[in-house]
Amino acid sequence: MADVRRHVPFERLHNFRDLGGYRTADGGTVRWETLYRSDSLAKLAGAGPDDLARFRALRVASVIDLRYPWEIEAKGRLPETEEVAWHNLSIEHRPYDQAEIDPDLDPWRYLADRFAEVAEDGAEEIRTALEVIAGADGPLVFHCASGKDRTGIVAALVLALLDVPDEVILADFALTELATERLIADWRATHPGRELRWPGYGRAPAEILRLFLADLRERYGSVYGYVTGHVGLDPAVVTALRARLVEPAQDTPPDRP
Repeated sequence: MADVRRHVPFERLHNFRDLGGYRTADGGTVRWETLYRSDSLAKLAGAGPDDLARFRALRVASVIDLRYPWEIEAKGRLPETEEVAWHNLSIEHRPYDQAEIDPDLDPWRYLADRFAEVAEDGAEEIRTALEVIAGADGPLVFHCASGKDRTGIVAALVLALLDVPDEVILADFALTELATERLIADWRATHPGRELRWPGYGRAPAEILRLFLADLRERYGSVYGYVTGHVGLDPAVVTALRARLVEPAQDTPPDRP
């Protein structure tokens, strides 16, 4: 799954991935070059011309920034010279510092519980994000800081609504592990003198998302039940999401004699 087409290489971005190519339960395929996930696009503000050229070549028309407004104020945003529709939808409402997570806690259960808080608190922003993705005119990127947790939640919800199997959704989440070392290096560079207490920083094992999805389904029955119930998403938006993002299965013509 970690193929060349999925991972879009940048110098400053470490976790930029295409969500295309995944098969759906009915034999369709998620469209390539339509929906991307990433770590913070604010890093492009200090990037060289090659990174900006690579970003522009993707023809991105819309960006959803899932960070808090105070994160954007502190770290910046996608350079405003890039002509895209930019949406700030902070789906997390209870901030916490991952660098300070108690090393003695069960880390994956702890993070799954934080994901559950996002699913509960961020219903309005999640609904808007799904509406924007479904209605976007052209390729769209959504991102948070590391492209791991908040981004991982939105990616999982979208892929589940497209009927991508769980094992594929979990594997997509875990691809962030390929970026862990660079994400840690970024943290150390921006926090000189601070101790990174939690050894799991930057990690994204599939177990976190497995626990989160199991909890969500126990409470709401399904991802679809969650988004059309608690989130309040119109079922027509799910239909639009599938129409925009899934290439239907092609009928195979019968063999000729």
